[in-house]
Amino acid sequence: MAANGGKSVLFVCLGNICRSPIAEAVFCKMATDAGVADKWRIDSAATSTYEIGSSPDHRGQACMKRHSVPMRHVARQVTKDDFMSFDHVLCMDESNLSDLKKKANSVKTSKAKIELLGSYDPEKQLIIKDPYYGSDEDFEKVYEQCVRCCKVFLEQNS
Repeated sequence: MAANGGKSVLFVCLGNICRSPIAEAVFCKMATDAGVADKWRIDSAATSTYEIGSSPDHRGQACMKRHSVPMRHVARQVTKDDFMSFDHVLCMDESNLSDLKKKANSVKTSKAKIELLGSYDPEKQLIIKDPYYGSDEDFEKVYEQCVRCCKVFLEQNS
């Protein structure tokens, strides 16, 4: 997570061990490279409780290492406070979006804008598919989608 600043983004997927920590790491590196990391609070979380306390999937870690993207994260679940403290909550698929909107509706002072991260993809691939049951190539595809989406998101919010 980057230092607290004026803007904030929370990346969310089902278990917080594959897609969302990859997106968090990619966005953090982009913000750092752009010299704006100190203006952002960046984190990731899960809609489920399946993997709380776990490290990112080893295949995702290997993918980030190949691309020289630092990754350090421990899986956690989205909390009601997240909807009050994050400006943007960016998720990976329609199931995440549905779960997040339900949870946000129970928070009276929610300020978070909840969207699909893929809505920022210039190649119009709206859904970032879960690579958990896939191969190393599936993790690479998630990485590539996250790079495209995070680049556009950062440009639009800088």
